[in-house]
Amino acid sequence: MIERWFGAITTKRIRRGSFGSVPELIEAIEDYIALHNEDPIPFIWTKTAKQIITKVRRGRVALETVRQSRAI
Repeated sequence: MIERWFGAITTKRIRRGSFGSVPELIEAIEDYIALHNEDPIPFIWTKTAKQIITKVRRGRVALETVRQSRAI
């Protein structure tokens, strides 16, 4: 979940800004956090653990198939 949060701050604030110094970057991050915390939106899982694990397993099978086809 932390990766999702860092992705959001990167997309919504860091990539959109121009920072002349590290203190400016820190200030932008702190401003984003303060704004985000004013009206936080909780993350709601839309898939069950079983659905996620099933999808990961399918992905691993597909990846192994690609690896084997390249080894030939």
